[in-house]
Amino acid sequence: MKNSQHLKAYVQMHPDNKMAWYLLGKEYYKNGQEGKANYCFNEAGEVYEAFEHSKVPGEVLREYEEGLMRADQQRQLSKLKVRRWLLGLMFLLLLIMPSYVSPGIYIDKETGKRQVNNLAGDTGPTPNEVTIEAEAAEILFTAEEVNGVTSGKAFMNILQNKKTPARIAVLGLERSGKWLLWKEKLPLKFTVAKTGNGQAAYQDYDPVACSCQPPEHGELTAKAAQWQEQQVEKAALWSSIRAFANSKGRSPASLKELASPFPGNWLAGTTPAMKVSFMTLMKAAAETITPTLPAIPDKQLSPAGASGGTAATPSAAISEAGMPFLSEPLTIIVDKQKHRLAVTSGSIILRNYEVGLGGNKTPEGSFVISDKVVNPNGHDNGEFGSRGLQLSDSNYAIHGTNEPESVGKDESLGCIRMKREDVEELFALVPRGTKVQISKGVLPAELLIPEDRFSPSATQNQTNPHKVYHWLN
Repeated sequence: MKNSQHLKAYVQMHPDNKMAWYLLGKEYYKNGQEGKANYCFNEAGEVYEAFEHSKVPGEVLREYEEGLMRADQQRQLSKLKVRRWLLGLMFLLLLIMPSYVSPGIYIDKETGKRQVNNLAGDTGPTPNEVTIEAEAAEILFTAEEVNGVTSGKAFMNILQNKKTPARIAVLGLERSGKWLLWKEKLPLKFTVAKTGNGQAAYQDYDPVACSCQPPEHGELTAKAAQWQEQQVEKAALWSSIRAFANSKGRSPASLKELASPFPGNWLAGTTPAMKVSFMTLMKAAAETITPTLPAIPDKQLSPAGASGGTAATPSAAISEAGMPFLSEPLTIIVDKQKHRLAVTSGSIILRNYEVGLGGNKTPEGSFVISDKVVNPNGHDNGEFGSRGLQLSDSNYAIHGTNEPESVGKDESLGCIRMKREDVEELFALVPRGTKVQISKGVLPAELLIPEDRFSPSATQNQTNPHKVYHWLN
C-alpha cells in the first residue's frame, strides 16, 4: 500500500501523466480494490490499452515506477528544506515582532466551545470573542465515526471555500467491527461555522467531550433527521442511475424511465427529494459514469478533489457536485451464519434485517438482482409473499413468505425469506442490477431497521403476469 500512497500523491501533482495513472491502477488491482483500479485505468486511457494488449516485461514497469518514486522522494526532500527555512524565518519574526494571536484551535473553558482563530490568517479577536454568526444560514450536514479524529485543517480548507455554506453540522456514526451504522436519528456531534471576520468557531454537543452543558439543539436535530432521510432517497436514486447506465450503456432520459413498469422498474417508486435531485445527479453521472468503465471513483480519487476516507469527512467538493453522502452503490450482503441481510453503501450499513435461509441449500457467492416483481405469481399472500427479487438467472430469490415464523431459521429450500415489511422496504431501496454477496460471518448481529420505513410513491405496474416463478422456496 506504500507504493499506492506515493503514486496517488504523484498523480495528484501530475494528473496528466497517464503512465502514473496506469501504475496506480495496477497497485490498486493488486490490493483487491477493483473500483479504484478501474477509475485509474480510465484516466490512463491509451496507455492502459497499449500495455494491457502487449507483452511488456514486468521489469520495464518496475523501473518506470521506481523512477517515479525517486522523483517523488526528491520533491518531498525539497519541500522539507523549504519548510525548515520558512520555520526558521517565522521563529525569527516572532522574536522581533510584538505578540499576536496565533492561528489554531482553542477550547473556551467557560463555554466549552472549540474555536479556530484567524482562519483567513489576519489578526482578530481572541478565542473568547469568537461567536457563531450564522445561526439562520444554510447548513451543510455530514457524518463521521463517533470516536473518529477530525482534521481541523480539513474543516478550515472547506470553510475557506466561498461556495461552502456558512455552517457545517457533523453527525456521529457508531462503529461495529469494520462497519459504520446508519442508525435512525444520528446524534449531533458538533458544528463549525464561519464568522464575519474570516474566522471559524466550533461547538461541541457532547457533554463528555466538551465538559460543558451544550446549548439546545432541537431545531438542528430535526433538520439532521430530514437530511438523513433525504440521503437514503438520494442513495436509492443514485444507485438506480448507475445500474441503468451500466446495463444500457447510457443515462436514463428521465426519472420516469427509471420508474417504468416491470421489467423497467429500476426504481420501485419516487419521492419529492428524488425529483429535486434527479438533474443534479444526472450531471454528476455524466462526469463519472462511462459505458466502458462504469465504476465511479470514491472520494479519495475524485477529480473534484474531495477528501479521502469512508464517506466520513465533510467535503465542499461533494456538496458542489450534488453527490449524495452515501455515494457508493447500494449493495446487499447476506450473512448465513447470523441470518442477516444488510443494505450497505461502502462501509456504511443502512439496514440490517433478519432473514430465513436454507442452510447449505442457500448458495454462497456473488449475484445481481435480475428481476424485481410485485406479487410473484399473481398474489401477495403465497409462498413468495408480496415481493420477489431474483438472484441472477437462477432459481434463488430474496422474497417474502407465508411462513413468517421461519425467518431467522434454516427452513427454506435455498431462497432468502424476509418478513413482509422488511422485503417491501428492501424492494423499494435497491434497484435492479444491485450486487448481492452471500457468505458467512461478515455482518453484525444488531438489527438496523428504522421506525419509519422507506416507502416511495409507486404508480407503475410492477407485476409480471406472463411468468410463473419456480424459485426454490
